[in-house]
Amino acid sequence: MSTFVLVPGAWLGAWAWQHVARALKELGHRAHPVTLSGLGERAADPVEKIGLNTHVADVHDAIASLRDVILVGHSYAGIVTGMVAADAPQTVTRAIFLDSNVPIDGRSMTDGFSQRGRELVRAQVTQAGGYWSVPDPEEFDGHGLTADQVAWLRDRCTPHPGQTLFDPASLTRPLRELTATYVHCVQPQMGRSDEVEALRDVPGWSFATLDTGHWPMVSQPLALARLLHEIVSA
Repeated sequence: MSTFVLVPGAWLGAWAWQHVARALKELGHRAHPVTLSGLGERAADPVEKIGLNTHVADVHDAIASLRDVILVGHSYAGIVTGMVAADAPQTVTRAIFLDSNVPIDGRSMTDGFSQRGRELVRAQVTQAGGYWSVPDPEEFDGHGLTADQVAWLRDRCTPHPGQTLFDPASLTRPLRELTATYVHCVQPQMGRSDEVEALRDVPGWSFATLDTGHWPMVSQPLALARLLHEIVSA
């Protein structure tokens, strides 16, 4: 039996993990989905008080009473997951980065975007009163989601606290020192970042793929749960 703490990416809350959490429990594990500040049922939190370190603190709080945690971070939450795993080696035994960003010390998530991309996101967050807006329906195309799944996602998504995209990550030890797995979702066909590829031959790191798109907890929750089970059982 393993204890999974499941951290959702941008726009999502604990709700996004419900099918995966159920499947993990059926496989004999514990599963603790997390909702980060300003999202999901916490959407009323004041956005001006929420930054990247707020989300890191949320996850530290979630694991405070747990032991031997398998910490899973999806998309944006890979940055949060990497920071927490670096901080808490006595609690987090493995970090799993699910089609996610990874933290780079001193750099923000948007530092990895093109200059034009950074300008567009900054302008959108300013226009939306401090939030990163929920993606338009067509942005889910090509990710293995049915129309019903896209509707289910978008009905529940909440705008994401924008400052978290611009705050630099801070690592208390290098990612290379973690025991970790990177899971790459292969639809649509997009390569991993140079930062992720640089970890491929690092002892303690492993890599896996999942034949679906960027929201596997919705498109393929059972396959994702089985893969998580296989990772911790290897």
